Amino acid sequence: MRAVILLLLLSTGNAGSQPDKEPPRRRLACVRCCGPSEQPVSIFSQRSARMSGHPEYSVPKVQPTIDITILKGEKGEMGERGFPGAAGKAGERGSRGLSGRKGQKGQPGPQGHSCKQLFAAFSVGRRKPLHSSDYFQHVTFDTEFVNLYQHFNMFSGKFFCYVPGIYYFSLNVHTWNFKETYVHLMRNEQAAAILYAQPSDRSIMQSQSLMLELQEGDEVWIRMFKRERENAIYSEESDVYIVFNGHLIKPALE
Repeated sequence: MRAVILLLLLSTGNAGSQPDKEPPRRRLACVRCCGPSEQPVSIFSQRSARMSGHPEYSVPKVQPTIDITILKGEKGEMGERGFPGAAGKAGERGSRGLSGRKGQKGQPGPQGHSCKQLFAAFSVGRRKPLHSSDYFQHVTFDTEFVNLYQHFNMFSGKFFCYVPGIYYFSLNVHTWNFKETYVHLMRNEQAAAILYAQPSDRSIMQSQSLMLELQEGDEVWIRMFKRERENAIYSEESDVYIVFNGHLIKPALE
């Protein structure tokens, strides 16, 4: 109150005197007491507001700020692994890579057969007649017409395949009158074809032919098959009535 009365007296004294020149007013410095968005309040306004208690001129309270980074907790444990997602689309084919280094030289293969060629052919005959004495009887041959590279064994009566591929075989026999003729053309231990003639009062020539695909090591030969009747094939020393032929048509591709 004393400060208010003093100010009123000073203003009254100044009003009675009319000086030639008005003295310069003293500027009061502004002190920031609020945020950047609020208007600054002078010291005089602050004092007047406190003295009068007017709500519009009350000094704003500054709210303290808290640094959230200092409140960060410790790192938690890793969670369980989730289910795998669906497969994505296939990517584009990449460019061709660089050529690798040349590999080491391989081991030499097994030694080939000295008689192995890309050709095979034989033609053999029999000059002696033959009567079956066993249930199965092997037919051998005594006459050699063609035996290329000796692929047909005259001692065993079997053709041995050295060159795999497709072969053509034919068998010609002369039947014996009043006797049955039952002959198998064999591949290994299985009958591939049959040559058959019923008993007759006269002898006739019978033939059979077929093609077989052979692997290396297969054997082709002839056997007689005895049933209830007597089985026989006819021939004589002066001529050849029984002929067995075979040759390679096309070798297998390696």
